[in-house]
Amino acid sequence: MFDVVHLELWAGFWAIIIALLALDLAVFNRHAHKVSIRAAAIWSAVWIGISLLFCGGVWWLLGAEPAMQFLAGYLVEKSLSVDNLFVFLVIFTYFGVEAKYQHRVLYWGVLGAIILRTLMIVAGAALVARFNWLLYIFGAFLIYTGVKLAVSKGEAVDPGKNLAVRVARKLFSVTPQFHGEHFFVKLDGKRLATPMFVVLVTVELSDVMFAVDSIPAIFGITQDAFILLTSNIFAIMGLRALYFLLAGIMDRFHYLKLGLSVVLAFIGVKMLIAEWVHIPTPVSLGIVFGILTGAVLISFLRKPPHLEPVPGKDGEPPATSDGGGAD
Repeated sequence: MFDVVHLELWAGFWAIIIALLALDLAVFNRHAHKVSIRAAAIWSAVWIGISLLFCGGVWWLLGAEPAMQFLAGYLVEKSLSVDNLFVFLVIFTYFGVEAKYQHRVLYWGVLGAIILRTLMIVAGAALVARFNWLLYIFGAFLIYTGVKLAVSKGEAVDPGKNLAVRVARKLFSVTPQFHGEHFFVKLDGKRLATPMFVVLVTVELSDVMFAVDSIPAIFGITQDAFILLTSNIFAIMGLRALYFLLAGIMDRFHYLKLGLSVVLAFIGVKMLIAEWVHIPTPVSLGIVFGILTGAVLISFLRKPPHLEPVPGKDGEPPATSDGGGAD
């Protein structure tokens, strides 16, 4: 993990992340503004391109297998993030965050996620290296999560009941209204948190909860801490642009949740049988890509189940409720 080649890639990785975060904050997003679909599409393409270039660097320096593992981990994390984007949308709507301030919340949210996920992945890699049987627990957990995701009814998320919201409001004095893009303000000599800070804390905790699912899933692909961390962070770095790109059409991917549940269950089974049956990384990557592509295509080609007409007796069209006109 810490050989010369890895050290070169570590240095290149952190240089890219720090430079782009600084460029994002200091140049492109110095002032609050609403992110356009065009800008979101460009930034999404930029992040995907940078990730693929980095994957090429991994291939060149470490070989095809680590590069395929990076790509598989990146794809899994990126896909699992779609549900997270929906939660972000609910949080922003609940708190009434203006569109021009949402990017700032997501920027600092991603920065916090990088720190927290780095700690989680490094700790997880160290534990798995010492206690290999933890992979079986991860595998069983992923199968359970996949089944739970498949049978869930899509319960509404209520940010007001979020633990982070309750804790933040107890620990900090929060102003009743927003103060632009500021997380804290000074009023009457007192430093107070604003609702924007509560939104940030809620976003951070939501991301950590999603990481509990996604990080074990990537452990099912590789136990190399370098591949684990870089693929995960590259995926979440493009999360903000993906949010603004998909915010208006996320509800159209109604079969993606089922696809994600199958992916999680597949990786869980792969972890449980790894000692007896080895599934090559290219095969795993192909299966994951095929499942997700199929789920997206079916979402566009077929209406959600609750919108499809239900035939009546003997295949006849369903009867109207009372034969009358519209209310």
